[in-house]
Amino acid sequence: MSAIDKIVEKASALNGTVVLPEGMDARVITAACACVDRKICTPIVLGTADEIAAAEEKAGMKLSDRGIKVIDYTQGDAELENAYLEAWNAKELKKPAEKQKIIDLAAAQNTLRAKRIYFGGMMVKLGRVNGLVAGSIASTGDMLRAAFHTLGTQPGVKTASSCFIMDLKEPTPSGDTVLAFGDCAVIPDPTAEQLVDIGLATAQTYRDLTGCEPRVAYLSFSTKGSAGGPLVEKVQKAVELAKPKFEEAGIKMDGEMQFDAAIVPSVGQLKNPNGAVQGNANVFIFPDLQAGNIGYKIAQRLGGAAAIGPNLQGLAKAMNDLSRGCSAEDIVGTVCVTLLQSVSK
Repeated sequence: MSAIDKIVEKASALNGTVVLPEGMDARVITAACACVDRKICTPIVLGTADEIAAAEEKAGMKLSDRGIKVIDYTQGDAELENAYLEAWNAKELKKPAEKQKIIDLAAAQNTLRAKRIYFGGMMVKLGRVNGLVAGSIASTGDMLRAAFHTLGTQPGVKTASSCFIMDLKEPTPSGDTVLAFGDCAVIPDPTAEQLVDIGLATAQTYRDLTGCEPRVAYLSFSTKGSAGGPLVEKVQKAVELAKPKFEEAGIKMDGEMQFDAAIVPSVGQLKNPNGAVQGNANVFIFPDLQAGNIGYKIAQRLGGAAAIGPNLQGLAKAMNDLSRGCSAEDIVGTVCVTLLQSVSK
């Protein structure tokens, strides 16, 4: 069974609810119907009557035939709007007075009635649904802004990031068939402090989606000081800052290390003889977005790995972004990932 098949199977057992804000997209209509037909979850779709009708016609299926609830976000929702107003102003009041941007109820209403991702995000925040999946139309930037303004980050984490779950064609030398790569899609040049958050969040995502214990390697072109310079020092600092947090979480972690020392036991034992991770890592934290994005695409295109993601992480509640070139089946898969992430939040 592939990694995505296992994710679908585990998600289906949760009997969860996911909001799909982009009801004007025929792919979303198809995905919502598939979630019901395959007994994966209860979807809720956002959109106006005209948007839904046009998308249903293109998809060749109707949401009402499967009892799928549709909400016209443009008509407003007093509970969501008041909650957004309260949360926004509470956050602003923590800032210096000259930087505060306090809003009134009319502004909160205008935001939620104009921005469907914000409306859906508040549904997640208030616990009406387990998670949100969008991005087939919205940009990643729009998705992240909505996530920050409605959900925020989880306690102890200041950085939202992403990871890919890599379903390998062949097992690693230590026998793993599923890996996690982070961050490959969100933060271009993370600081050492941000790398700590990325590592913790990626480890949690790996555990949520696979049910396996993470073993984390912070990657570099240096292994334990074999090279120097600012790029290496950033990763070394991240590892030092991360150690107490990983120890508290009971997660094995080590770095800085080269990829071969992280994934080949014989190399790991040679280059890192006293390390906590000696060539048996299953979670890999890249030093920046260039390395991460290149790394996952090499594994995908040359190694034949299936890349599941990008999966947003570090948020207070479960919310995920889609590629704008996604298929309906991709949306279904991301719904399942989101449901599994929601369990630990």
